[in-house]
Amino acid sequence: MKKLKVGLIGAGFMGKAHVVGYSNMPKFFWPAPAVPVLDTVCDIVPSIASDAKDRFGFEKSCTDWHDIINDPAIDVVSVCTPNDSHAEIAIAALKAGKHVICEKPIANTLENAQAMAEAAANAQKGQTLINMCAYQYRRVPALVMAKKLIDEGSIGKILNIRATYLQSWSADPSSPLSWRFQKKVAGAGTLGDIATHVIDITQYLAGDIQEVVSFLDTYIKERPVQEGGVDLLGTVKLSADAKKEVVDVDDEASFLIRLASGAHGSIEATRNAWGRNNFITVELHGTEGSILFNYERLNELQVCFAKDPDDRRGFKTIYTGPAHFYGEVTWNIPGMNIGYGELKTIETYEFVKAVATGVQPSTTFAEGFKVAKVCDAVARSADSGKWEKV
Repeated sequence: MKKLKVGLIGAGFMGKAHVVGYSNMPKFFWPAPAVPVLDTVCDIVPSIASDAKDRFGFEKSCTDWHDIINDPAIDVVSVCTPNDSHAEIAIAALKAGKHVICEKPIANTLENAQAMAEAAANAQKGQTLINMCAYQYRRVPALVMAKKLIDEGSIGKILNIRATYLQSWSADPSSPLSWRFQKKVAGAGTLGDIATHVIDITQYLAGDIQEVVSFLDTYIKERPVQEGGVDLLGTVKLSADAKKEVVDVDDEASFLIRLASGAHGSIEATRNAWGRNNFITVELHGTEGSILFNYERLNELQVCFAKDPDDRRGFKTIYTGPAHFYGEVTWNIPGMNIGYGELKTIETYEFVKAVATGVQPSTTFAEGFKVAKVCDAVARSADSGKWEKV
């Protein structure tokens, strides 16, 4: 069976998530399309790189990502760094003839996103190099089932869609100043960090967004600065006398949308919603029925069909399991629910399968660029106060 040597760049939270995917994928999807081999892990902090090598089971570690790009033995590269370095690393990897999976959002600026999409397209002219943006939530089996129902016409023509992504990890002002709160690194705040996920889900289920009207807001204007180490996100609280710096990105993004299909709807994302942990919801209404998904119950899909008799019409629950998409990760027992680790395993399977078959996955850099264009329109609308075209 073919083996793929993996280079991981960035050994923080998302780096660990990618390792879980690479390690678990052959255990669930067997025979695997190919077997990942953890070759080299890179982090700019030497102690973190060395620890990641031992903790995750890599053969080597380094502190300069060029070492991975320049290593002819490495087949695939996982880019799990802050957003401002995505473009430089991913483009270099493609030029070096390597397959690339890059964390979302695709880049910190629209220009960098376009450069990545163009580099991926140009790479295809020479050899088949797989490029993938890591939008794992669209691969939740319940959402893939929703897509099937929509494509089959089970809910008729889509009239509207409402999507939310609500979190609370940065609602506390004593949470440290992650790079996610710095525009020069992240590009945007909540808009780029989590709204991109539900933008991707919306376009996956209902088609392209063509126009938006929006507002962005920043609730916490400054945060305490973390001193070294892996980015702590909202997992700790720093003391009140810690040095503080300015937050220059949005805490909340809310916008109305018009889709190419003629449907319309709304998207709301915030990291300041006390009581919400990873509250991703999508609700679609069509001429023949409705679909409702809530990530905090990610193994369930709520459906209602207009054709049901009047006295029996209402939402019913489909529990996803072995009979549904990616049933391999449910332990072959209905009710043995999947979680975030299994989602990254599914994502890795799609990436490795694409490498093995030479067929691009659904979330290419081009798809990531489409999401970036929506974000750009949202930002422009927040400034203009008007509808802006994507």
